[in-house]
Amino acid sequence: QVQLVESGGGLVQAGGSLRISCAASGRTFTSYIMGWFRQAPGKEREFVTAISGSARNTYYADSVKGRFTISRDNAKNTVYLQMNSLKPEDTAVYYCAATTRGIVVTFTPDYWGQGTQVTVSS
Repeated sequence: QVQLVESGGGLVQAGGSLRISCAASGRTFTSYIMGWFRQAPGKEREFVTAISGSARNTYYADSVKGRFTISRDNAKNTVYLQMNSLKPEDTAVYYCAATTRGIVVTFTPDYWGQGTQVTVSS
C-alpha cells in the first residue's frame, strides 16, 4: 500500500508555469509506476502522464505533450509535474496516482492522492 499527497497547486496566468509534486509513503517507491490524471469541472477524469519506476519511460496525453514534463526523485519518494505554457483548458484538479502493474502506456492506477487544484486564468 502507498499513500500519495499532492502539493503545489495554485492560480497562474495563461502562458505561465507551475510545478506540482506528489510525495509517496513506503519503502518500495521504485516498484511503482507513477502518474497524473486531471478532472475539470463537469468532465470525466482524464489521463495526463505516467513515468516508470526507473524513470526510463514516460508517456503523455497528446493534449499536454511538449508542454508538461513528468519526473521523479526516487531518493525522495516524490514525483513531479512541470507544467509550462499553461492554458485555461488546463484548469482542473490534478491527481497523483500509482500502480505496480502494467507499463506506462497502459497506466491503470490502484492508488490515488486527494488532488490539488490548478487554475489557469486567461
